[in-house]
Amino acid sequence: MSTAAPYRHTTAALPPHLRDVADDESVLRRFLHGLPGVDPVGVEQRAACLATRSIKKSAKLQAIDMAISMVDLTTLEGSDTPGKIRTLAAKARRPDPDRPDTPHVAALCIYPDMVAIAVDALTGSGVGIASVATAFPTGRTDLAVRLADTEVAVKAGATEIDMVIDRGAFLAGRYGKVYDDIVAVKGACGGARLKVILETGELATYDNVRRASWLALLAGGDFIKTSTGKISPAATLPVTHVMLQAVRDWFDQTGQRRAVKPAGGIRNTKGAIRYLVAVKEVAGPEWLDPCYFRFGASSLLNDLLMQRRTQTDGHYSGPDYVTVD
Repeated sequence: MSTAAPYRHTTAALPPHLRDVADDESVLRRFLHGLPGVDPVGVEQRAACLATRSIKKSAKLQAIDMAISMVDLTTLEGSDTPGKIRTLAAKARRPDPDRPDTPHVAALCIYPDMVAIAVDALTGSGVGIASVATAFPTGRTDLAVRLADTEVAVKAGATEIDMVIDRGAFLAGRYGKVYDDIVAVKGACGGARLKVILETGELATYDNVRRASWLALLAGGDFIKTSTGKISPAATLPVTHVMLQAVRDWFDQTGQRRAVKPAGGIRNTKGAIRYLVAVKEVAGPEWLDPCYFRFGASSLLNDLLMQRRTQTDGHYSGPDYVTVD
């Protein structure tokens, strides 16, 4: 797994035509509504076409290992216990204990009050510690509370913060508020990378997904993330295409490489490989790296491990050969 220094948000690093976009809300609105519209039929057809691409047998194991290394192994339940976090941390370090050549996952994603337990279990492993914050999953509380939530997680040792935007403000056209919120949370992250959750299932249109993606990038988000996983629909291939195109366009205009994380609803190896194909074809092969692409998932890892054993052993192993979450 490669590493990258956290992006430090500064408008001075942006090209001249982007530096002043957020200084005035009317300018920000004109910019976001001036982005090229998304052709819904076109993006859905392209997603469906790329989903039919086959991966040759010789490359399938490589794709599976890549997908495992991109998983943010996630538990975000009110019933989470310290014991469950330790068990998942052990799985994050060694997803298949009988196969030490299996790569570890990218990160363990948990609530802020569980971060210290994860730090103790994962120190020295290379596995990141991602924590949802900012009143996840709704984000509906005072900014000071959301910042305190972030600071608790960072102080406990989180290396990544997954924040949620105020979808109500966004849908009401209050783009300046959403921008300022992201900038403030980015400031509270310190050295932790910031994933900005758009909750695309509530944004209604692909044009809104594009606008929210650019808004998050302008405000300094290191990742743009589809979903909390708490509502349906969560991640979809067409939505992820729109977000991948946004980070590609951002890179072309700024030279800054930002990341994408689809989360929720990706449950099997076939689906994960479809996303990897999309990453390569839409953003570019440089994004095929855990630093720049992640899967937010819980059940996906087990299927990847079963399919990995099938590739290495030549026969289907079944669910009894992987640990239960």
